[in-house]
Amino acid sequence: MTIPYLDLKAQYRSIQPEIQAAVTRVLESTQYILGPEVAAFEQEFATFCGATECVAANSGTSALHLALLAAGIGPGDEVITVPFTFVATVAAIGYTGARPVFVDVDPVYLTMDPRAIEAVITPKTRALMPVHLYGQPADMEPILAIARRHGLVVIEDAAQAHGAEYNGRRCGSLGDLAGFSFYPGKNLGAYGEGGALVTGDLAAAVTARTLRDWGQEKRYEHRLKGFNYRMDGIQGAILGVKLRYLEEWTEARRHVAARYDALLAGTSVRTPVARDGCRHVYHVYAVRTPERERLQAHLSAQGIQTGIHYPIPVHLQQAHADLGYGTGDFPHAEAAAREVLSLPIYPEMTEAQIAAVAEAVAGVS
Repeated sequence: MTIPYLDLKAQYRSIQPEIQAAVTRVLESTQYILGPEVAAFEQEFATFCGATECVAANSGTSALHLALLAAGIGPGDEVITVPFTFVATVAAIGYTGARPVFVDVDPVYLTMDPRAIEAVITPKTRALMPVHLYGQPADMEPILAIARRHGLVVIEDAAQAHGAEYNGRRCGSLGDLAGFSFYPGKNLGAYGEGGALVTGDLAAAVTARTLRDWGQEKRYEHRLKGFNYRMDGIQGAILGVKLRYLEEWTEARRHVAARYDALLAGTSVRTPVARDGCRHVYHVYAVRTPERERLQAHLSAQGIQTGIHYPIPVHLQQAHADLGYGTGDFPHAEAAAREVLSLPIYPEMTEAQIAAVAEAVAGVS
């Protein structure tokens, strides 16, 4: 039995007629950039997140960049985030001319450790950017309290957290602004690149909409120095279809995770821990083991694909050596990078596939 890490074909087959109809609408309308399909999706996704504004963009990285710019972040500023994340989190900060400042992650949940934040706040600090890693919300209550005390903006990196909840509130509505990714493998994925900024701040949304379209509110009248960050109409139409299924798919993911939790109990691997009061949406189901290479090779030999999210924390990446960090600076992030292994998880997984993965993992535990 070959078990893929992700099966996008199975998902497409389940909604193929609706997707084809949506794409055909765009082709016949010739509204290929932005347009009514994107506008409709923006409204629906804002509602889904419990926010009032959504600005669709061409990638999750662009969405984070727009969020930072809309918050007024620029050269000379500092933004506090974590090193255990995809590099786009840090890249978006750098694009503004601001400096990323890292704090370590909590050793259990692998999200920003609020206890580490205040020690690195300086007069240059303007924002906090917690990452909702793997579909698990960061511990937002203390993060928001720190931000209020110090007058800081909170920008959620929600690229992996579509539908995740913290104390009954959806990710994307917790901070001042948030950035989502619709990369194809995400819980809500486009058939290409895509992203969105979500906020309750109308003025920030207006700025972001202007910046994403070359800084123009009216064609050929450029108020700001902007970017070509527009979402195309086909992606907006596809995402509009898929959003209707997201809750169903999320519950299916949570079922797969619950089965893994039960079947892997008592083995030597550490399974993910969901924070109390939160809804984990399991974009990634990452187990931890000091024998990761051996486990990954064993699973591969049995036709089971896995992933590693992420093998090198950002502070140890060559591209970001200029930030001046080194080995040992963030021990929990570094330990996670050595130990995490992402098991297959997608809504269409069968009970036989789940059992086969768990049995294979238990075989080397």
